[in-house]
Amino acid sequence: MENGSINTLLPNTKGAARHLGHVLLLGLGVTGQAVGDYCMPLLNSRIDSFTIILGSAEEGYAVLSAHGDVRDRASYAALEDIDGHFDLCIASPGISQFSDLYQAALGWSDELISEVEFAWRESAAQSKWVAITGTNGKTTTTALCAHILQEAHVRAAAVGNIGDTCITAVAAGKTDIYVAEVSSYQLASTKDFAPDAAVLLNITPDHLAWHKSFEAYADAKAKVFANLRACDESYVVLDASNEYARQFVRQLRDEGRCMYVPVGTSDGLESDMRAKCGSANAAFVREDKMLVVALNGTEYELVSTDDLQIVGEHNVSNALVAASVALCLGTPLEHVRHALKSFTALEHRLEPCGEIAGVACFNDSKATNPEASIVALHAFANRKPIVLLGGDDKGTSLDELVRCAEQSCKAAICFGAAGPRFFEAFEGSTLEHQLASKLEAALDAARALAKPGDTILLSPACASFDEFDNFEHRGQVFKQLVEARQA
Repeated sequence: MENGSINTLLPNTKGAARHLGHVLLLGLGVTGQAVGDYCMPLLNSRIDSFTIILGSAEEGYAVLSAHGDVRDRASYAALEDIDGHFDLCIASPGISQFSDLYQAALGWSDELISEVEFAWRESAAQSKWVAITGTNGKTTTTALCAHILQEAHVRAAAVGNIGDTCITAVAAGKTDIYVAEVSSYQLASTKDFAPDAAVLLNITPDHLAWHKSFEAYADAKAKVFANLRACDESYVVLDASNEYARQFVRQLRDEGRCMYVPVGTSDGLESDMRAKCGSANAAFVREDKMLVVALNGTEYELVSTDDLQIVGEHNVSNALVAASVALCLGTPLEHVRHALKSFTALEHRLEPCGEIAGVACFNDSKATNPEASIVALHAFANRKPIVLLGGDDKGTSLDELVRCAEQSCKAAICFGAAGPRFFEAFEGSTLEHQLASKLEAALDAARALAKPGDTILLSPACASFDEFDNFEHRGQVFKQLVEARQA
C-alpha cells in the first residue's frame, strides 16, 4: 500500500498492511459476508472503521457502519449523498467496475481491490497460489488441480468460485497451496496479486453486460499475468488451441520472464507446440492417445485419454492443464497419474444422472453460454444426444450453436424464457426441434422422442434465473425429475 500510515506490512504475509485504517466493503453477498467475517474481529486493532454499502440505485443504497453488529446500524441514502473517506475499499465481484457505485467508491477510497487481492495479501508469505481463469472449464480444472496436489499429500484447497472463498481459506490457515478459480469480475480489481502459477484456459464472449465490451472482459482475464512475469519462479499454462489465449504464448516467449506451457496448438490438442513453433515446453495428446507434458527437456507420459473418467475433448484439455501445473510445482509423476485416473465429473458439468427406460441422462446445467454447450455437444457427438436448450436468455448469437447441434444432435428441445428465440433460431433447420414451456416439459418432450440407447443432455446455453435460483438449483431439479421417472 502507498498511503502513509498504512504502508507498514505485517511480517510473514504476502503484503498485508499492519494498519488497514478505514475500510469500505461494496456488496454483501457470499464474498462480502466472508470479507465481513474476516474484518469484523480486526475492528479497533488493524481496522478503525468498517462500512458496508449495498442495495441499488433504484432502491436506495443501504449504508452499514460497523462498530459492533453491522446489521443494527443501517441507513439508506442516494449515491450522491454518501460521504466518507476510506483507506481501503474491497469490492464484491457482483459490483461491475463500470457501475456508478464502483466509480464513486474509487473517488472515496485511496485504494480499491477485489477479495482475491485482499486474501492474497493476507496469506502467509510461504504459501503458494495457482490462479485459474478462462471463460469455460475453470471449475473442473481447479478441482482437478487441487485433487492432484492432494493426492501428493500437499495441503492444497480449491478456493474462490469453488469451495471456500479465498479469504475464508486464508483465515482458516490450513492451506499451503491455494488453487483459486478466479473470474474476470475478481481479476478486474486486482493490483499486486502475483500467483506462483497462472492458467488461462480460453476466452470467448461472456459477461458482456458486466464488462461492457469483449475487450474489457479479455483485459480483465489477462490481469492474471500482470505481476507473474516479474517473478523468478513462476509458471503459466495456456490453452494454445484458443485463438485469444494463444497470443500470450508469443508474448511470454518474447518477454522470457517465466516458464510457460502451451497446451495444444492452433491445430488442436494433438499438436505439439515444440514442433510447430519451437516452444521449450508443451502439453499435447500423442497419436496413441497418451497425454504428454514436456518440461525443460523431459517428457512425462501421463495416462491415456481412455483412462479419464471425465468425458469430452475439453476435459482432456483440462486434464493436460491441471497436470502441467502440478508437474511445474514439483508433484511426483506417479501421483499425477493416479489422480488423473481417479478424478470424476463434477456436479452439473456433464454429470451422468441415471437412465430412464434405457435412455442415459446427463446434467450439464453449468453450461450457461452457447460456447459451453457447443463444447458439450462435441463431447457427445458420436452419441447424437437430444439436447435441452433454454432458460434466462443472455442474448448471445446462436448461429454456431445451431450449426453444431445440426451436426451433433438427434433433436433440440427449446424451453424457458429463451425458448422462443432458440426455437426461431432453428427455423429452416433439418434438425428435429420442439418448443416447451419449462424444464420439466422439455424433459418429457425429449423422452417422447428418445429410444433405448439414446442420450438426453441438459446443456442450456443460458442462465437459469427465469425458473431457478441458479444453475445448481436447475441441475438439482433436473436430476430429481430424472429420478422420479426411473420407476
